[in-house]
Amino acid sequence: GEESLILLDGRHEFPFSFQLPQEPLVTSFTGKYGSIQYYVKAILERPAAPDQSVQTELQVISHIDVSSPALLTPVLRSQEKMVGCWFFTSGPVSLSAKIERKGYCNGEAIPIYAEIENCSSRLIVPKAAIFQTQTYLASGKTKTFRQMVANVRGNHIASGSTDTWNGKTLKIPPVSPSILDCCIIRVEYSLAVYIHIPGAKKLMIEMPLVIGTIPCIGFSSRNSSITSQFSVDMSWLALTMPEHPEAPPNYADVVSEEEFSRHVPAYPPPIDCEEQLCCPVFAYIQEFRFQPPPLYSEIDPHPTDVEEIQPVSFML
Repeated sequence: GEESLILLDGRHEFPFSFQLPQEPLVTSFTGKYGSIQYYVKAILERPAAPDQSVQTELQVISHIDVSSPALLTPVLRSQEKMVGCWFFTSGPVSLSAKIERKGYCNGEAIPIYAEIENCSSRLIVPKAAIFQTQTYLASGKTKTFRQMVANVRGNHIASGSTDTWNGKTLKIPPVSPSILDCCIIRVEYSLAVYIHIPGAKKLMIEMPLVIGTIPCIGFSSRNSSITSQFSVDMSWLALTMPEHPEAPPNYADVVSEEEFSRHVPAYPPPIDCEEQLCCPVFAYIQEFRFQPPPLYSEIDPHPTDVEEIQPVSFML
């Protein structure tokens, strides 16, 4: 319930705390077409004067433990495509790819295992990329925004040759964790391994990813920036874009044919491809307008700690 406190003239400063609701709260997120935000608001009632109020944003994290059995399962995909034209077929291009588990955390490097066989007459280039897909659901309608947040290129493979990726790494940049249990906004990730084939549709396979917040104990990669197996990398919360950001990967490297929307119908590309030539700010956590308060943790299913908030000051 509300409590009233009569303050005398002068400056008053006092800390306060409160318990967040026990039911799960969706992770804070700012996306292309919508956001999930939480605020703390303080109100000062004054006699014979309008109320005075201040509010500050509260960042909430619903933790995802990538050590859960469902996220420790390896993911394997394979596909083959015949390359040719109306009267001549040069041969198939086959692709198989695997990742060791489905769940990873920010800063981890994902080892990719792949076999690429080029029996066509063309020179091919294998690549891999992480895609973020934002899905918005409201009023019975669905809107989707998909973009690439990281990629890596392999070696050229000549006709009749084979290449193997024995743990080729692709580092996860500071992106929002997956949001999978919200009824209006979903944030999902996938790792795509694909091959540009001159004169033909690209060959692409996608493997689902879950970006979590609690790292996998015992599986931390040597290339991971996580300094401790027991630490939680929350660098995405305080991330600010650099003054001169590095140019993002060219969108045409991943999606250049008109048939991409038919090739991967579950993840339609943005209508305006030039959007991908700018820094993908909606995939990355944007700069906060306020100093973020301490984090809300749901590691303990029955938390007893309360949220400590910055002191609130009023001048009377």
